[in-house]
Formats: sequence, C-alpha cells, structure tokens
Amino acid sequence: MKRIKVMTVFGTRPEAIKMAPLVKLMKESGYIETTVCVTAQHREMLDQVLELFGIVPDYDLDIMRERQTLTGVTVRALEGLERVLDSVKPDALLVHGDTTTTFAGSLAGFYRHVRVGHVEAGLRTFDRYSPYPEEINRRLAGVLSDMHFAPTAGAKDNLMRENVPEKSIVVTGNTVIDALVQAVDSGYRFTQPPLKDMDFSSKRIILLTCHRRENIGGPMEEIFNAVRDITESYKDVEVVYPVHRNPAVLDTARSILEGKERIHLIEPLNYLPFANLMGRCFMVMTDSGGIQEEAPSLGKPVLVLREVTERPEAVQAGTVRLAGVKRANVVKAASELLEDEKLYNDMAHAVNPYGDGRASQRIVDALLYFFGINEKPPEDFCHVSGGV
Repeated sequence: MKRIKVMTVFGTRPEAIKMAPLVKLMKESGYIETTVCVTAQHREMLDQVLELFGIVPDYDLDIMRERQTLTGVTVRALEGLERVLDSVKPDALLVHGDTTTTFAGSLAGFYRHVRVGHVEAGLRTFDRYSPYPEEINRRLAGVLSDMHFAPTAGAKDNLMRENVPEKSIVVTGNTVIDALVQAVDSGYRFTQPPLKDMDFSSKRIILLTCHRRENIGGPMEEIFNAVRDITESYKDVEVVYPVHRNPAVLDTARSILEGKERIHLIEPLNYLPFANLMGRCFMVMTDSGGIQEEAPSLGKPVLVLREVTERPEAVQAGTVRLAGVKRANVVKAASELLEDEKLYNDMAHAVNPYGDGRASQRIVDALLYFFGINEKPPEDFCHVSGGV
C-alpha cells in the first residue's frame, strides 16, 4: 500500500488549535505517515494546546526567546527546520495561516524541494501592514506553496487573482470549526475566578480580546476607553478581558480599565475555558482573526476592532461587523447590538461561512488526491448548505 510522508509545522497557539484536528485525522489514515514539528515560536500558550489535544511533537525547535524579534524568529525557525527536513525527508510539508513560522516553514520546504501545503490559504486584507506581519507572511506562503487549502470560495478567488493554478486549490472550510465542536460543552464548569461565579443568565457578558501590533498605542487607548464607556452606560453588562502578556498591552489595559466596575482583567485562558466562554458570552469584541470564524459558530455576534479584515465573508454573511478603533465608533457599534434585539438576533443566527466541522477530512482527502491515491479531489465546501 502506498503511503505518503506528511510533516506539519506550527509554532503558536492558534496554529496548534487549527492543526490539531488535521493531525489526528492524518494519524488515523492508513495512507499517511505523520510527523509533527513545532517551532514553539510561542512556548507556554502552545504547550497548553498540545496537552489538551494530546499531541506529542516528534521535533521541538524551542526557538522562543525573551523580547524576540521577527528576524530572530525567522532565522531560528529556518535553521531548525532545515535540520528536521533533512532528517525526515517528507513528501509534503504542511504550514498553517500567517505566522512567522508559516513563512519560514514554507520557505524551508521550498529550499528542500518539498511540496508545501498551505492550510487556511488565500486570506487577504490587501494592506501589507494590516495585520502586520501576517498579511505578508500569508502572501509569501501562497507564492511558495504547491497545494492551497482555502477556507472559503472568496479565499480561492483571491488566490486565483494571484495566478495560483485552480487545480492546486481545494475549498475546505476552516479547521478551527473542527476543533471548536470538540471543545465546547454545555456542561462545562469554569474553575477560575471570576468566571466560576459569573451570572451568565442575567448579565450580558462581553468577551474582549485586543492585542494586535497595529492597535498598540493610540488605537488601543481608544478601544479601552470605549469599553469603559459601554460598561458605564449599561449596568447589566460585564466585560471579561483575558489580557495578552505583551507589556505594551498590559500596561495600557491596566491604566484605563483596571479597577473599573464590571470590567474583569484576567490572565490569558487556556483554549478549553476560552472556547466555552465564547459559547456563553453575549457577544465578542476582538481584533483577533480566528475568533471571527469561531464565535459565529456558537451564535455570538462579533465586533471587529480593526479597520479592515481578511475575512470579508463574515461581514457579508452578517456574522461580524467592523467596528473600527475609534472610541465613538466602537461605542456606537456595541450600543446598537445591546439595544436592537432584531439586529442582535440577525447576527446570532446568520449562517457561519467558515465551516461545517469537516475541513480536516477534506484536507486529508485532498492530500491523497494530490499524491495519486484518491482518483478525485473532495468536493469544495460551500457554506450555503449550512455551518455547525
């Protein structure tokens, strides 16, 4: 029986979450020999996810350094991956998304003449500095990749406009939905304060995440002041903010939000409590990319704290709204959802365009097709048929 050697490489918590269901299915396939390499671009947050999903890496480059730079991460990842690729000699190398590990991994695969598969391919804002450096990372990964696993038809269209051959693209949905349906449980009990004592039935809980490089400074100050305004205007609203450990983020959050009534600044959450918090909150305010895909699957409206998004399908589907970063605009967008029940319900019940929980299986089937084991590629995911 023909088998193909597939190596996956990832280095951050979001990548690990999104690749975990795929790694599991590849290991269960009788046709794929799977090797997992982590760069550990982010150490602690990555380890939490590896433990949750039971993934034991075959190779751990452990490249994270205190106050690391993009250049340092890229160089250490490239050098480490060169050694691993020479040892493993895989038929294919899978990278995910838009991190520095993604770019370094795709470049390392190209240097070693290994076919590169890009999971979550084709996302674009068309602004090279927003998000930074992710927009350029994913564009470069797209140029270097041989197989493109696009989450949506829109992402496929982006790739084709960049002259990527259509025969190399498969629309799969996003693997984060595969992970999410495994993690969220209606019977889940929080153990950490203040979540374990929070009244989700009578209070409207807003989950806030805010950490993007391009928001640090003035935009973040605008956002946090808007959050404070919202809690002062709506007495049944509480905000839970797992604060990123970046000192620039932490210092700004503390200076504006610490000690304010009904605003809870907490430590970053592991994936399991975070996913279940998404499932129980009233709505989400975020500058993250992945949460724009996850929260709609749980029926939660999302306000995106950015001026542009690489996930326009969510805006078009009505599951998210761009709130921007200006104080008045953020307050206005949140107030509309808090006051307009129809608007809230329309967003909460819009069909999620990002997945049906079977993206990982489509990627496995596509790999088997690209390597001549399956005769036909999988059918493209189409969100019109419904999400989770």
